[in-house]
Amino acid sequence: MILPLRLKAENIACERGGRLVFSNLSFTLSSGEMLELRGANGSGKSSLLRLLAGLNAPTTGSISLENGEPGASLAEQAHYIGHVDANKSALTVAENLDFWTTFLGGTKAPLSSFNLETLADDQALLLSAGQKRRLALARLRCAERPVWLLDEPDVGLDSASRLMLQNQITHHLEKGGMVLAATHTDLGFKTARTLQLGAVL
Repeated sequence: MILPLRLKAENIACERGGRLVFSNLSFTLSSGEMLELRGANGSGKSSLLRLLAGLNAPTTGSISLENGEPGASLAEQAHYIGHVDANKSALTVAENLDFWTTFLGGTKAPLSSFNLETLADDQALLLSAGQKRRLALARLRCAERPVWLLDEPDVGLDSASRLMLQNQITHHLEKGGMVLAATHTDLGFKTARTLQLGAVL
């Protein structure tokens, strides 16, 4: 029997540049659930995602993924898509996805996941902002990881691309994955829970 995953944050605090961003923050998230992070600019949405991605450590408190892969950290079981697309400008779209697939331990570069087939041979440097974002989001399909950490994932996307994103998230949740997304917009998931982060301290 495969037990459902449970992401748990207990009484975590975050400092940035010597300033307390948030404190005493606790929440849980289980397989198949989505949590939208809401709040004003500077309230800590991006900072929280970076803590979960292992890029920074909480000042106090703990973060854990229960029933995950034995011996693997939360960061090793998560995909993180931040504000910066992290595409390699000198490489083509296909080469970018081949790189990330190898780096992340996947098996196949997913050009079709965000309708990138016709752009496969185009250099990433020459893509539009929306195309660059689609290329960044395609990393979500380069390797299977249960936790998706998305920082304003729909920025720069047109309506058709937003639908692609919604479809990918829906598929991930249906397979028992979990999603945490910082957003100022409605991502289209009525069942998503909301975590409201406070105003700037």
